Amino acid sequence: MRARPLTMLTAAAAVALVVVAACEAKVQAKAYSTPDHSASHYPAQPQQQLVELLLRAITPPGAPDALLPGAGLSGVQERIQQATDEAAAKGATLSVAVLDRATRQLVSNGNTSIIATASVSKLFIADQLLLQESQGKLTLTADDHQALDLMLRSSDDGAAEWFWNQLGGDATITEVAARYGLTSTMPPGDGRWWNTISTAPDLIRYYEMLLDGTGGLPLDRAGFIVNDLARSTPTGIDGYPQRFGIPDGLYAEPVAVKQGWMCCIGANWMHLSTGVVGSDRRYIMVIESLQASDEATARETITQAVMTIFPSGRI
Repeated sequence: MRARPLTMLTAAAAVALVVVAACEAKVQAKAYSTPDHSASHYPAQPQQQLVELLLRAITPPGAPDALLPGAGLSGVQERIQQATDEAAAKGATLSVAVLDRATRQLVSNGNTSIIATASVSKLFIADQLLLQESQGKLTLTADDHQALDLMLRSSDDGAAEWFWNQLGGDATITEVAARYGLTSTMPPGDGRWWNTISTAPDLIRYYEMLLDGTGGLPLDRAGFIVNDLARSTPTGIDGYPQRFGIPDGLYAEPVAVKQGWMCCIGANWMHLSTGVVGSDRRYIMVIESLQASDEATARETITQAVMTIFPSGRI
């Protein structure tokens, strides 16, 4: 995604970004199905305790705790707060969310404000394109599929522009948001796909529903998207480094990612790293950083944040 000025923000959204920059985000860990309550404030339910006891009974001595429910995100709440504080000390504002699809636990730093998506909006373009193909509303040629692969793997802006226009522009975002129930995801105010806006919770929801097929896109077509993301190239087609955030931060995990970057939101570089983590695709992560700095420093900040959250390079 080439550097472009952000022009789509409404006055309310722009104010939201300024407010976020002025406030310290507080970490929240909660059950994804009950977003108004902190899971850490409530004891385990009897059924959950029984399951954990049974698993401990059949788990061999010395086996990793990752076999137990919720163990994958143990300690993540505290480390997200640490990463948020460290980034703030560098003048950066983070939005962070991680979902464990097995336990339904969502851990975040509480920043649910509007964020720019830049090239992450290519997910929505691909989704709508593949849905229409599956419905017989359009036919994709071999060249079209190659362009789709380049758009997802190497963030090809030219392919995105072509497909965006073929699909009717803003209608793509409106229709995908409706299918997935993305209440804070909105089309760009200026008709330019890279100025689509969303939130970390919406992007988490998008990935989750993409993976389980509840967003309307057939699972075989969803597999095209995820497989392309798993083949994300080290640099974009425009030469921009794409391994910031999740890929370099979770270096010991297989990941499938879509990255976004853009300058300038005010004086800030924006970097957004999103995707699926683990060979079993158990985890979904979204992290965005806004920082008034040069691009290399901003990439380093978001990568270091992921490494702070997951110091072993894995979840």
